[in-house]
Amino acid sequence: VCALALQQAMAAPLNVTLLGTGSPVPSNVRFSQSILVEAGQDKLVFDLGRSVTIRLAQLGIPFKDVTASFITHFHSDHLVGLPDLWLTGWLPTPFGSRTEPMTIYGPKGTVAMTRHLSEAFAEDIRIRIADEKLPPKGIAFDAHDIRPGVVYQHGGVKVSAFESHHGDLIDPNYGYTIEYDGKKVVISSDTTYDERVAAQAKGADLLLHEVADIDPALIKNFPRLKEVEAHHTSPEEAGRIFSLARPKLAAFTHIIVVKANAPLDLDPTEVRTRTRKTYSGPLAIGEDLMRFEIDGGEVKVLDAQRKVVSTAQ
Repeated sequence: VCALALQQAMAAPLNVTLLGTGSPVPSNVRFSQSILVEAGQDKLVFDLGRSVTIRLAQLGIPFKDVTASFITHFHSDHLVGLPDLWLTGWLPTPFGSRTEPMTIYGPKGTVAMTRHLSEAFAEDIRIRIADEKLPPKGIAFDAHDIRPGVVYQHGGVKVSAFESHHGDLIDPNYGYTIEYDGKKVVISSDTTYDERVAAQAKGADLLLHEVADIDPALIKNFPRLKEVEAHHTSPEEAGRIFSLARPKLAAFTHIIVVKANAPLDLDPTEVRTRTRKTYSGPLAIGEDLMRFEIDGGEVKVLDAQRKVVSTAQ
């Protein structure tokens, strides 16, 4: 029976859902960066941006069912959802009830961060243990500082970390490669143009890459946005990475679109147009709750209503 269950799990598709496709921009359409990868029995979350708990709840996934979380780097828009997922996932509810430590992997400093979070919320933890009799084990962390290479292996799922360049002072900064049953997904992390991402994504089913489109007119009024722009990848540069990697499907997430005198949830139409200057292959512009189903040699793209909108082979 166990062998049959394992065989059935290994035959399952690898599914990826974009929980948040935005940036620090306070948009109610694009929450900040977070990606859910479902492979076999594992539910893995990569980055924990704003409202990760809301999106998981929309999917009907109890927070305790997250097998492990992975951090790319320590910018706040990738982390502000961590205390919420950790603390709310412990509450004695259908969406919480975690009884085992929260497992998390990330760059050097991850272990220290989780230790200080425990100190910061010590009074909340003390009260809930005494008042609600919640299990102390469920609010513990199983935290790991990682280095490049294989960082996680379980049930046929392998996760490897690789370095990408998000800025000289943002070091280390990790992208992740997820492999399962012959399927491969690559997450770039925040990055400038970096051909190491393309090298990782050779032969990938899905490459998820960041992109930035910041209005030069806005930079005139907020000159430090030029520094932000220099830490990211333009649509044309991302297209060059896609052309080098040639994945079955390239898709954008962590989409930074900031325009003068425009709404904060502006549609990234120009991102597609500019990317097409350097890349002609299959392309998806990520949206919150967009899902990618990888199975049978093809990648199906589903919208938030689970309607298939395209297929790449």
